[in-house]
Amino acid sequence: MLDNIRIVMVNTTHSGNIGAAARAMKNMGLSRLVLVDPIASIDEDAIQRSSRADDILHNVVIVPTLEDAIADCGLVVGTSARSRHIPWPLMTPRQAGAKVAEMIPAGNQIALVFGRESRGLTNEELHLCHAHVHIPTDENFSSLNVAQAIQVLCYEMRIALVDPVKEEGDGQWGVTWDYPLATHGELESLFRHMEQTLIDIGFLDPNTPKQLMPRLRRLLQRAAPDKTEVNILRGMLAAAQRKAQAVTEQQAQKGTDLES
Repeated sequence: MLDNIRIVMVNTTHSGNIGAAARAMKNMGLSRLVLVDPIASIDEDAIQRSSRADDILHNVVIVPTLEDAIADCGLVVGTSARSRHIPWPLMTPRQAGAKVAEMIPAGNQIALVFGRESRGLTNEELHLCHAHVHIPTDENFSSLNVAQAIQVLCYEMRIALVDPVKEEGDGQWGVTWDYPLATHGELESLFRHMEQTLIDIGFLDPNTPKQLMPRLRRLLQRAAPDKTEVNILRGMLAAAQRKAQAVTEQQAQKGTDLES
C-alpha cells in the first residue's frame, strides 16, 4: 500500500536534501520520489546523505511541472507553514495518514507535496492540492528542514497503513466506496470545462473573475468526487452548453427574421 504514495519535491535547491529525503522515505518503507524542476542534481552529496537509500535516487522521476507530477493522483496533500488568503482544508500529519488509509484501498494514487527550502509552495501550487497539512512545531522555533518534514509525514503514512487503529465503520462515509476517486488530471479537465461553461451561460465574467473558480475548486476538492461523479458533472455542463448554444442560435434567427 505504501507503493501508492509518492513524495513530490518542488524546485529543490540542495542535493543533500534530496538524499536525506530518500533516507527518510526508505526508513518508513516508501520508495517513490518525484522531483519537480529541481535546481539541485543527484550528485555524490545526495548519494552520501541517502545512507544506502541510493536505490530510491536511481529510480527518481523528474518532471517539469507539479501538474505533471500529480496528474494521475486521487489525493494530493501539500505541506504549508502559513495561512492563505482563501482558507483550504487543513490537516495534521496524523489526520493526513488517516485520510490516505481511507483512499488507498480503492486503488487511488497519493501525492505528498513539499515546497522549496526557502519559501515552500506558492498559492497557485497549493490550490492544486485537495488539502494542506501543517506540522505543529514549537511556535518559537517552527522552521523544519524539508527532509525532516518528509520524515514526519512518511512516519504517519507508515503508522496509518502498516499498524492502523481500527474504528467502527468503514471509510469516510461508513461504507466501502464503489468507484475510485477522480484523479488530479480528471479534476483539472472538469475545472476547465466548468469555467468555460460558466462563461458561456453568462455566470462568470472572465474580465472580473474575482475568486469564483478558486472557491469552486476548493468546494469540489473538499468533496473528493469519484470518477463517475465527475463524469456526471461534465455531462451536466455539456448539456448546459448545448442549451446556451441553442438559445443563442434562436435569438440570432429572430434577429435575422426581424431584419428581413
